[in-house]
Amino acid sequence: MSLLLAIYAGAFALVSAAIAVTRPNAVHALLYLVVTLLALAVAFFALGAAFAAVLLIMIYAGAIVVLFVFVVMTLPISPESMTRERASLRGAWPVPLLLSVLIIAPFVFGEFGIAANTAAAPVSAQQVGRLLFGPWALAVELASLLLLAGLIGVRHIGRSDRTPRSRP
Repeated sequence: MSLLLAIYAGAFALVSAAIAVTRPNAVHALLYLVVTLLALAVAFFALGAAFAAVLLIMIYAGAIVVLFVFVVMTLPISPESMTRERASLRGAWPVPLLLSVLIIAPFVFGEFGIAANTAAAPVSAQQVGRLLFGPWALAVELASLLLLAGLIGVRHIGRSDRTPRSRP
């Protein structure tokens, strides 16, 4: 693919990541995180790592972030915060419009003509599997436990009843 497309996607990922960490609304931040992950997948694909791009989309954007969105959506929201959010969204349409134009522009004007100097070696699914379930198995399991702890913590913080529970 093109080195310029990878640079463009990387810059887009940086901008959307900066927007994600500055949003006060958790759902909006997670949606910008999805945009960041998709832009990184485009960068990986442009650099010749198609398998890594597919894994990024399937695992992170397709599973983990969706789980985070589900947990955030189950948290109770006060009517005051809903009114404040609706008021802030009335004039916010130019930002999504600009981001949509930036995403679609490379496809409308064609692929950039600058090719990468060195071709990346393709990585097979078997090589990734051997690494993830071989020397990196402990790190993969620790990451899954960390995600589970975060899920339980968010659910505990967001539960609607604040009375202490009695032990049987």
